[in-house]
Amino acid sequence: MSQDVVLNDATKKLVEENCRLVNFAEGKRLLEAGNVCQYIYFIIEGKCISYFTDFKGKTITWFFHFNSPASTTKNIFAVDYRSFLSRQPATLTIDTLLPVTAIRFSADELKKLVGESPAVEHWLRLLTEKAFIQVYDRINTLLTLPAPDRYKRFLEEEPYLLNMFSNYLIATYLNVTPQSLSRIRKQLRHD
Repeated sequence: MSQDVVLNDATKKLVEENCRLVNFAEGKRLLEAGNVCQYIYFIIEGKCISYFTDFKGKTITWFFHFNSPASTTKNIFAVDYRSFLSRQPATLTIDTLLPVTAIRFSADELKKLVGESPAVEHWLRLLTEKAFIQVYDRINTLLTLPAPDRYKRFLEEEPYLLNMFSNYLIATYLNVTPQSLSRIRKQLRHD
């Protein structure tokens, strides 16, 4: 938070009183599609994925959630934000891939923080703007680029993910099969 906004001691204390440090084991489900999203998680350590499941049961990785200095995508919260705000059932599922340590905010805690602190309200607005841009770019890439170009953009913007996540998850993130990803890689090596 302090990287984006100036926090005085009273605001720091307010934040400390309105969030929880939580730990989850590997393979833990933080959110199940169909349930209302109750919490926002800021990942301190470990890895999570959020994903959609289509009508055929195929999963599409939406985002990778972790905290790494190598990442160009910083401080993405693990949340189905639409569900969190609207109190409607989530369409995303969020699972841990490794043990996770996170800071968890409930809707009530976040509402209190925003109501009592202009700095927190400003910080949340900045995060929402960043998230909007990232979601817009992600949707644009998925809807407008053919698979080889999606992979090229991925290599330009997020190559570090190759060392962090399995080929299967990278393929579902690019919305291709693992076999298609393998063919795309082979084709690019020959070009």
